[in-house]
Amino acid sequence: MAKKFDPREEISNKIIAAIEAGTPPWRKPWTGSESGAAFPLRSTGESYRGINILMLWLAAEERGYSSAHWFTFKQAKDLGANVRKGEKSNTVVKYGTVERENAQGEDVKIPYMRAYRVFNADQIEGLPEQFYIKPEPPRDLGTVGDPALEAFFASYGVPIDTTDEPKAYYTPATDRIHMPPVSTFINAAEYFGTLAHECAHSTGHHSRLDRFPSNETKKDYAFEELVAEIAACFLAAEMGFTPDFEQSAAYVEIVAASPE
Repeated sequence: MAKKFDPREEISNKIIAAIEAGTPPWRKPWTGSESGAAFPLRSTGESYRGINILMLWLAAEERGYSSAHWFTFKQAKDLGANVRKGEKSNTVVKYGTVERENAQGEDVKIPYMRAYRVFNADQIEGLPEQFYIKPEPPRDLGTVGDPALEAFFASYGVPIDTTDEPKAYYTPATDRIHMPPVSTFINAAEYFGTLAHECAHSTGHHSRLDRFPSNETKKDYAFEELVAEIAACFLAAEMGFTPDFEQSAAYVEIVAASPE
């Protein structure tokens, strides 16, 4: 028997996957993206609403889609286009009501939720050109770092790789941190706050606090993200730069609410 679709579980799983990829949509203070990360639109150009925005936004980030537009198989076919063989669809949900007569003979509205499947324009061949969008390149905002803070993080001992890849992450297997250029961040505090977050993750390496379990669960991952974000705030206060408490609170709240 097929498992019943649970939109809350689906969204939670996608949010966690986005965090693991290093580019959670609610905490990305730098420019550039490997996908367009555009606001999701239906084939008609109408905006999606509610949880569908998150579900499609995160799917675009996860799979590297650039286009904002999403189509059902039939909508693509009606435009003379074809979904490429082997492409996987993405789930969206439709909410509505139907009228039914109850035991008392009264007409009542009963809410329903129906899942259906859509494909991003990047998965489809033959659509008009306006449906395809190129990824956003990193933009130089002119942000400069602080020499004292840069010296502190360099002395920490974990190598920090800086490339144009628009992601920030720590890789336990290689014990290295990756950061986008400081110039692509909206301000220096956001850069060093993000770097502090990744450094906090690195303290869990087996050569240090050995905090990463061999069979990591969602609860383990959520706990690790709480550790890293709170540690980043503590480090910011200690080093004299102001953390973005609103973003940190949102980040912690979302991660803490993730299911086990």
